[in-house]
Amino acid sequence: MHSLKQNLRWGSLFLVTIFIGCSPKFTEEKKDSFNLVHNEDGATLGYSPDSKVSILTVDRLAFKDLNQNGTLDPYEDWRLPADERAHDLASKMSVEQIAGLMLYSAHQSIPGGGNSFFGAVTYNGKPYEESGAKPSDLSDAQKKFLLEDNLRHVLITSVESPGISAQWNNNAQTLVEGIGLGIPINTSSDPRHGSDSYAEFNAGAGGTISMWPSTLGLAASFDPSLMQQFGEIASKEYRALGIATALSPQIDLATEPRWSRFDGTMGEDPKLAADMARAYVEGFQASENGDWGKQSVNAMVKHWPGGGPEEGGRDGHFGYGSYAVYPGKNLEDHLKPFTEGAFDLEGPTEMATAVMPYYTISYNQDTKNGENVGNAYNKYLITDLLRGKYGYDGVVCTDWGITSDAPNVYEFRGKPWGVENLSVAERHYKIIEAGCDQFGGNNDMGPVIEAYQMGVEEHGEEYMRKRFETSAVRLLKNIFRTGLFENPYLDVSETEQIVGNAEFMEAGYNAQLKSVVMLKNSSETLPVQAKKKVYVPQRYVAPTVNWFGVATQERTEHPFNMEIVAKYFEVVDEPSDADFALVGIQSPNGDVGYDFADTEKGGNGYMPISLQYGTYTATHARETSLAAGSPLEDGITNRSYKGKTTTAVNISDMSLVTDTKRKMGDKPVVVIVKVSKPMVFAEIEPSADAILVHMGVQDQALMDIVSGKVEPSAMLPFQMPNDMITVESQFEDVPRDMEPYTDSNGNAYDFAFGLNWNGTIDDARVKEYK
Repeated sequence: MHSLKQNLRWGSLFLVTIFIGCSPKFTEEKKDSFNLVHNEDGATLGYSPDSKVSILTVDRLAFKDLNQNGTLDPYEDWRLPADERAHDLASKMSVEQIAGLMLYSAHQSIPGGGNSFFGAVTYNGKPYEESGAKPSDLSDAQKKFLLEDNLRHVLITSVESPGISAQWNNNAQTLVEGIGLGIPINTSSDPRHGSDSYAEFNAGAGGTISMWPSTLGLAASFDPSLMQQFGEIASKEYRALGIATALSPQIDLATEPRWSRFDGTMGEDPKLAADMARAYVEGFQASENGDWGKQSVNAMVKHWPGGGPEEGGRDGHFGYGSYAVYPGKNLEDHLKPFTEGAFDLEGPTEMATAVMPYYTISYNQDTKNGENVGNAYNKYLITDLLRGKYGYDGVVCTDWGITSDAPNVYEFRGKPWGVENLSVAERHYKIIEAGCDQFGGNNDMGPVIEAYQMGVEEHGEEYMRKRFETSAVRLLKNIFRTGLFENPYLDVSETEQIVGNAEFMEAGYNAQLKSVVMLKNSSETLPVQAKKKVYVPQRYVAPTVNWFGVATQERTEHPFNMEIVAKYFEVVDEPSDADFALVGIQSPNGDVGYDFADTEKGGNGYMPISLQYGTYTATHARETSLAAGSPLEDGITNRSYKGKTTTAVNISDMSLVTDTKRKMGDKPVVVIVKVSKPMVFAEIEPSADAILVHMGVQDQALMDIVSGKVEPSAMLPFQMPNDMITVESQFEDVPRDMEPYTDSNGNAYDFAFGLNWNGTIDDARVKEYK
């Protein structure tokens, strides 16, 4: 009897052991609009009950049956490496599905509005305001390119709020999860962490997104670890918004001081830019023990092979700025932020996962085929140089809109520089043959399919299928590595807690403080004691029209948030009552380098871009431009502007400084300049007792420095030119080749120059970089 009872007991234990051994090693949790499946020591899966996707159980673990075939395919197996999964999925995709994967959408705002450039956005055939749609709903255009064109890469711009961005993400992911092979959307963004100068720092505020100086401002810290901290925090906020790819950083070497995109760079020095680029990408991509994780964001570095050396400073968004030139024969320095920075990471993510070539024609740099075409069309620059010499096998995505037609050289429309005479489909084919994988700003897969057929006719089906799969693998790896195939969904309440939280806001504010450069401080004008009486003259803002044709009306306003100023100093209305004056201005706006009105007078349209406020005549400019020629310009073979005259749009800023000094007499004048590019200080420096420059910070950060609460520590990541003669004489492709301005105290405003309370900064950063 005892033996029988014992056997029964052991039998029961055996059955329990079998039951436990066969039980699933995952649990499922229901969220508001999706379910989460938690694997023990494995991936967390997110899927929508509204899609047709089901959960497969294999080896007691859970997997998403994305293609709904009832079998665990390699690409659905989260245990496998991203490369193996990408190859499996690419092999299963149709040509039409790969063509859609190769598209990157035009700019999408959430909710969609409309303007004169991007056109109207509708919801169920009606404008958003009339449609009754929720702000997180998908627009008609978004549904079309996701469902009909197989597009899976979406660029978002403005969002109504972090929570709405998260809900839009969930709606969009639900839509695509249940169709085809279940490929999730990879959402991207241009930089979105700029500072609102008027906003007051409040650690408890949060709500939007943390505010930081521009990358040029971060470069002014000469501290790569600060840049990496930005990347680490920004990536967490991006992923909370549903963004898994950053269309950044802009690592063009800023060797041309007149370029309108100068302020988006990391300065003009190759070593500093390379170190900052490496830190930025490392911060964005490496989220879990330095490797890929659910908070990682792909970094798309731009713009290969460097967008900085535009002739005369004109920009490649327009036909008049289509040429980058190399009078110093110095392409090599422009490659260093890529090859020695973004492609040379210290962590396991190894290199930036995507690259964007610039619009420009890198003039006479194709040493193999002798082609002068836009960089994304140039097979030498993409296949031979980037992929061949430097071994880059990540995604290459064109800049936005380069396959569209351009009506002339001065409108913001298509940008097919050097291939204006090709058809849209032929442009797509040439880009594919050059070695690119993706078309920025293109929502329509039709031209990609046409390009495929052109390739079949020239090379055969096997060749083109293999070529398409090569791009598909590169694109898919970036989606796999960021975990989107496992869980593309967001908890809206978590998003609202993460984005712009107090910790991130404080880190951004501290970085702002480290980005402000003090150039002058005569007689220890700064810091100014608290509650001193301050006179702040109002600033005139001239009417302007931006690239998109949006006009800004003229106005007169205080340059700072006066409520914030009043918390530090006693504000008075008259200079005679003040202890000191605080003047806020911006660096000279010397326009874009082209004026259609000049052509109507018989000229070629090309004008000087000035870095000074006062009227400038380009007597020392080149007689003959280094590059010229466009089928959109009849007979213009010389883009020189020699002898032409221009005046900065904001010349009144110069008068504001000099007039204030005259009114203040012997009392100190503190000038604060928001700089977007280098400037000639000779016009205003003698009238300033102290000068601070910044690249976009909150006014509160400026007042913290003026009042002495914080000591300035930043330095110039570029040179300030002595005059416009040195600007005209420098080479567009060569860094640090100008004579810097020397002020009345004998200080040269050179690269790596800055002051603190004790005088000129001369620390380890100066030794490292200067």
